[in-house]
Amino acid sequence: MSKTAIYPGTFDPLTSGHSEVIYRACKMFDRVIVAIAHNPEKSPLFSLDERIDLAGQVLAGAEGVDILGFSGLLIDFARDCRAQVIIRGLRAVSDFEYEFQLASMNRKLDCSVETVFLTPSENYTFVSASLVKEIARYGGDVSPFVHPAVHAALKERFL
Repeated sequence: MSKTAIYPGTFDPLTSGHSEVIYRACKMFDRVIVAIAHNPEKSPLFSLDERIDLAGQVLAGAEGVDILGFSGLLIDFARDCRAQVIIRGLRAVSDFEYEFQLASMNRKLDCSVETVFLTPSENYTFVSASLVKEIARYGGDVSPFVHPAVHAALKERFL
């Protein structure tokens, strides 16, 4: 039986930390769905279509990766995709409490879907999409933290 995992997030924008987690997940699962959340409450910098397009550029050539947008409950999306696993990234201990709550709630909603936590390499533990956007907004160099396509999109957005 093939194993499908979902890696959900707003990915506004997708950082090198995100992509590293995705590539590592590809080694563990047959299929990894990068599930990009619509989530207008977060007031994303990039539209859902733009985030899907950027993810496609960043992950071009990644075997077993699908990039899909979604709205609504993640657990419903996981069922629709027949995913057995939800991947969540943990950068720091401060992420754990919130992520633990989400995992517990998802388990209550559907006990057949497991949550797996992955940590990024030490190079990316301090990188967040919010910080990347803030640095880019003020003209700082974010090239060490994002793929060149994302870097170009950020530069264009903040010109």
